[in-house]
Amino acid sequence: MSDSTMAKAYVPSAAEARWYGEWENRGYFNGAADSEKKTYTIVIPPPNVTGILTLGHVLNNTLQDILIRWEKMRGREVCWVPGTDHAGIATQSKVEAYLKSEESLSRYDLGREKFLERVWEWKEKYGGTIIRQLRSLGVSCDWPRERFTLDDNLSDAVLDVFVHLYKKGLIYKGKRMINWCPVSHTALSDEEVIHKSTKGSLWHFRYPITGTDRYLVVATTRPETMLGDTGVAVHPDDPRYSELIGATVDLPIVNRTIPVFADDYVDREFGSGVVKVTPAHDPNDYEMGVKHKLDVIDVMNPDGTMNGNAGKNFAGLDRYECRKRIVKTLEDQGLVEKIDDYEHQVGYSERGHVPVEPRLSEQWFVRMEPLAAPALQVVKDGKIRFHPDRWVKTYNHWMENIKDWCISRQLWWGHRIPAYYCNECNELVVAKECPKQCPSCQSTNFHQDEDVLDTWFSSWLWPFSVFNWPQDDPDLHRFYPTQSLVTGPDIIFFWVARMIMAGLEFTGEIPFSDVYFTSIIRDDKGQKLSKSLNNSPDPLDVIATYGADALRFTVIYIAPVGQDIRYSNEKCEIGRNFANKLWNAARFREMQGKLSDDWSDLAGTSGKNLRADDKWILNQLNTVTVSITNSLENFDFHSYTLELYEFVWNQFCDWYVESAKAVFYGADESLRIEVLRVFDFTFSAILRLIHPVMPFVTEELFHNLGYVDESGSIMLATWPTALDNETINELGLSAENDNMVEEKFSLIKAGRNLRGNYNIPFSKKIAYTIKPTDPRFECLLNSDLDSVRAHLNAETVVVDEAYTPTGSIPSGVGKYGLIFMPLSGAIDVDSEVQRLSKQRDELTAAIEGIDKRLANDNFVSRAPAAVVEREREKRREFVDKIQRLEGLLSELVPCPR
Repeated sequence: MSDSTMAKAYVPSAAEARWYGEWENRGYFNGAADSEKKTYTIVIPPPNVTGILTLGHVLNNTLQDILIRWEKMRGREVCWVPGTDHAGIATQSKVEAYLKSEESLSRYDLGREKFLERVWEWKEKYGGTIIRQLRSLGVSCDWPRERFTLDDNLSDAVLDVFVHLYKKGLIYKGKRMINWCPVSHTALSDEEVIHKSTKGSLWHFRYPITGTDRYLVVATTRPETMLGDTGVAVHPDDPRYSELIGATVDLPIVNRTIPVFADDYVDREFGSGVVKVTPAHDPNDYEMGVKHKLDVIDVMNPDGTMNGNAGKNFAGLDRYECRKRIVKTLEDQGLVEKIDDYEHQVGYSERGHVPVEPRLSEQWFVRMEPLAAPALQVVKDGKIRFHPDRWVKTYNHWMENIKDWCISRQLWWGHRIPAYYCNECNELVVAKECPKQCPSCQSTNFHQDEDVLDTWFSSWLWPFSVFNWPQDDPDLHRFYPTQSLVTGPDIIFFWVARMIMAGLEFTGEIPFSDVYFTSIIRDDKGQKLSKSLNNSPDPLDVIATYGADALRFTVIYIAPVGQDIRYSNEKCEIGRNFANKLWNAARFREMQGKLSDDWSDLAGTSGKNLRADDKWILNQLNTVTVSITNSLENFDFHSYTLELYEFVWNQFCDWYVESAKAVFYGADESLRIEVLRVFDFTFSAILRLIHPVMPFVTEELFHNLGYVDESGSIMLATWPTALDNETINELGLSAENDNMVEEKFSLIKAGRNLRGNYNIPFSKKIAYTIKPTDPRFECLLNSDLDSVRAHLNAETVVVDEAYTPTGSIPSGVGKYGLIFMPLSGAIDVDSEVQRLSKQRDELTAAIEGIDKRLANDNFVSRAPAAVVEREREKRREFVDKIQRLEGLLSELVPCPR
C-alpha cells in the first residue's frame, strides 16, 4: 500500500473548471449527422432570452443531461439542441422599462425600427446570460447547433407556416372578444391568463323600470362596465320577470334606455336573477349581444382608463378609480341595494400581472379543431407517452374542448405577421414577402400588418425548425423526429400540445415519443419558490458552495415522480456527501497500487478464487445495473438516484470496501489480486452508472484511477450491462450466497450494537464468539474470518458451533447463528452496573412524577389534550427504556437488580 496522490477531499470547482472546457473542446457534445449510429435527440425547452438560471432550470436541464449522457454511453448518436426564445412580451417590457428609467424614452419616441435596433442590442448584451449559466451546471448541449427563435432560418419557418395555414383556411382575421392586457397593451391567449381567487365585492344596483316607480336589481363585480350596458337579461322561465320581457329600464348615470330580454344563459339563482349585459366587455355578454342585436359600446381605452363613451365625468379615469366614483354616485342617488363580500376567480395577465380586460378586438386566430384531432389520437394510441401518465387526462380534456388560438400581439418585438394591405383598395394579401402588385387594383403601394405573432407561434415549430425545416437539411433527416421532451406541466397547453399538432401538420410525424413532466420545486414550508418570498436561491451560489454534481444529484434524489419537491440548500449536503463518499472510496483504491489486469472484463475469473463477499458484490452490481437501467428507461429518475445511493453507500462502501481492506492489508497476494480485480470491475461500473447525474466527479475519478481508455473520457465509456448466465455460473453468483453474506452482515451489526449497549468505543479491540446454527454459514465464516474481524474491529473472533456461554454474556441473534460478546476485560462490570442502575432509578423517579400528574383530575381536565398525551407518551417511552436497562443489567449479573 502507498500514500495517495489524490487530495483528501473532493474540490468541485477544480474538476468543473478542468473538465467542461475539455469536453467541449474535444467535441464530445456534438452530434454527427453522418454517423451510422442510432440517433437520440432532445430539443431544450428554450428559456426566455431575458432569463437567468433558476432551480427549475436546474431540475429540467439535469434531467435532460442524464438522458443525453446515458444514451451516449449506450452507443447512440446524441444531439441535444440548445437555444433561447425571443419572449415577445417579456423582452419588450424589459427594454421599455430600461429606456424609461435610463433615458426617459418610450418606444413611440424612438419609432418601430429604432426601437427594434435597441432590443437587438440589449439581446446581444444580456441575452446569453442563461446559456453561459447552463454551462456551469455541466450540461452536454450541442452548442454549435444553438438556436434563437428569431434566427433567419427559424423566422423563415414561421412565415411558411403562417402562409400555409392561411391558404388552408386555418388562419383567419376576425373581430372577437379577447383577453387584453392593459399593461402590455396586447391581446393574450386564454392560456396566458392566470386565474386567481380574489376577495372583492358584489354590488347590487337598482335599474329603474321605464315609466314606473319600480326597479330591477342587477348584481355585478365590475361596476365600471355599467357605463357600456346595452341590455338587461332574465331567464325566460323565471316567473318573477316574465311580464317585464320586452320592457325597458333607464340605465343610471348614463340615462340610456335599454331593453329587458330573455335568455337561457341567465342563472336564476345568482343574485336577483337579473343580469346587466355589456357586450363590449364580457365574452358571454357579447354572445348575448350578437344573438339579440344589442349595441356594442366600448367604454375603455387600451391602457385600462375610461374613454369618451364613458361620459365626461369618467373619461380619463383609471378603471378602478371609475369604479369607486360610480358606486359613490349610485349611493348618492339611492340606487345601491346592497354590497356583499364576494370571492371569485379573476383572470390576470401572466406577464403584466394585472387583471385582464375582456375586449372586443380585431385579431388573427388559428382554427384549432382540425389540428387537434390527430394530435389527440396519437396520445390516445400511445404513440406519444406522458410520464407521469396522469397528465394524459389533462391533455385529452383540453384537446377535446379546444378553442381557437389568438395569435396576434400588439407588440413590435417578434415575428411580424406576413399580411399586407393595399393602400389603394385595402385588399389583403398573405405572403412571405411584400407583393409587387395588388391582385385587385394592380397598385404597388402596400403596408404590412402592425402586429406580431404570439411567441408560442414560433415555439410550436421548435423540434423541427431548429433543424432548418422546411429546407432539405441533413440534420432534419438525421435528428428529427426527436425522442424525448422534458418540460413543466404548466406549459402542456402552451407548448406540448401545440408542438404535437405542428409536427403532425407540417412534417407528418410526431415530434417526440416521450414527454416527461417535471415536478414543482417548493421550499421546505411548501411555498412555491419566488423572489418576492426571498426563498429562491441562486443556483450559481449553490454550485459555488456545494458543487454542480451535488446540486444535480440532490434535486433528482429529492424529486419523487409526480410529487412536488421540498428544497433547501442544506439538502445539497446529500449530494456533496455522496461525492465525497465516492472520492474516499477512490482514494482508498488508489493507495492499493496499480490497476489490476483486465479489470473491465471478468472473463477468465473463476468463482473458485473469489470470496463469498466478492460474489455478493458482483451479484448486487448485476442486480442494480438492471434495475437502474430499467428506471431510466421508464423515466423514473428518483429511483435511479435512490438505488445508486443505496448501492454505493450501504453495500459497496459500508460493506464491500471494509471487507476488501482485510485482504488488501493481508499477506495472501494471489487473493489480493483477485479482490483488486473485483473492486476495479465494480467501482468502474459504479462511476459509469453515476456519470449521467454526476459528470464531473466521475470523470475526475475515472482518470485518477486509470479506468479511462484511448477514447479519453468516461462520456465515451460503455454503459454497464447485466452479466450473461454463463458468466454468472462461472463466477458462482447465487441468491443462496447473497443470503448467507447478508446474514453475516446482519450478525456483524448485532455485534456492533452490543458494543453500543455498553458504551464500548469501536476503536477498542475486543473478543467475540460466533455460534453458527447452519454448517453452510459456518463454512462461509471460516472462509473469510479476517473480514469478519475487520468489520467488528475484534481482537479475536472464534467460530464454534458447540459454544455454550457460561453465565450471563451479552448476545445477538441472527438467522444462521448467534454472536456473543464476553464482557470480561472489555468493561468494568461494577462501574457499568452502577451506571445502568442510576439511569434506571432516574427513569423510575420520572415515571412516578408523571403518574402523579396524570392522577390529578385538575391537570387532566384543564391542560390541553396535546400536553396530556405528551405526558402519556413520555411515560411509555420511559417504561420501554427501563425494560431495556433491566435486560442489560441481567447480562451483567446473575439476577436483575
